[in-house]
Amino acid sequence: MATIAVVEDDLLMREELMDILQKEGFEAVAITDFHDVVAQIATLAPNLVLLDINLPGQSGFEICKSLKSKGIGPILMLTSRDKLQDELHGLHLGADDYLTKPCNRDRLLARIQNLLRRFERQPDLIDGGSFSLDPNTFTLYKGSESLLLSANEGKILLALVQNKPEVVTKSTLSEILWGTDQYIDENALQVNLTRLRKTLRQLGLENQIETIRGKGYRLRGQEKP
Repeated sequence: MATIAVVEDDLLMREELMDILQKEGFEAVAITDFHDVVAQIATLAPNLVLLDINLPGQSGFEICKSLKSKGIGPILMLTSRDKLQDELHGLHLGADDYLTKPCNRDRLLARIQNLLRRFERQPDLIDGGSFSLDPNTFTLYKGSESLLLSANEGKILLALVQNKPEVVTKSTLSEILWGTDQYIDENALQVNLTRLRKTLRQLGLENQIETIRGKGYRLRGQEKP
């Protein structure tokens, strides 16, 4: 039975959503304290989050961004405002789908089932910030898009994700790729990095890898505050 967190401050709408979900057999849990929403959801570890945009305290947009930074999802955002700008903003922050209230019951359940099926096929994903990586198959996920990396591309990206926000040295990557910490070929590692960046470009992620001159590489934007 999938657990769904319902983050909705309107009492009537929240009760309606809870009723729909419970009748469908889901374990629905309502968030009614809107302080530290992210921490509550992280503790709950739900299979899916229904997240309203207009909330007291933090907005749904801010909560969505924080949840995604922790690798929590999928997230289905809800709003009473039928504005394309809101939808695009939510999706850019990592929301996995978007629905306008009041929600048609069948449409809501269809979106939920679709997201649950999609994420069931993504076991043990590692959070890379704006993307997720399956360390077993080297499949890269960004929103509803996915991309299969080559073995070397996957090994490099996995090392960068696992070591963020630290720099991964050239010798470390050499050991990962070729079984030696000696940087044998001056061009070999650069060729592999170039191929990875070209692959990442297909999902708009080509700028994720930052070169640290004389040291190695790290994920861009992952520096310690």
